[in-house]
Amino acid sequence: MPIYCFKTDDGEVVEREFLTGRAPRQITCDDGRTATRSVAEELRQMYVPSRKGWPLTCVASGVHAAQAGELRDHLARKGVPTEVTPDGDPVYRNAGHRRRALRARGIIDKASFC
Repeated sequence: MPIYCFKTDDGEVVEREFLTGRAPRQITCDDGRTATRSVAEELRQMYVPSRKGWPLTCVASGVHAAQAGELRDHLARKGVPTEVTPDGDPVYRNAGHRRRALRARGIIDKASFC
């Protein structure tokens, strides 16, 4: 049986199990409070964003350690603030950030699917 989410007036989320399609709009909690079904909360609990591999320290698009500060400043001027390790490797927060940072440097990654 699926679990449905209900939200009380004070914001507490209560989970209850019902047959598919049989969940009521409102329930009465054990302490007497009323809770209304929250489809948004159900979706939020189902969706888990992928964090695999991010943040990504990229050695391939790195520079010499002596140029780390220069790369950091260049990307900031281009509107893509990026952390750069002391070794000169940029640290990308997510795929979009990586794409913008590479584009700002004129680098094309043909295997990036973008």
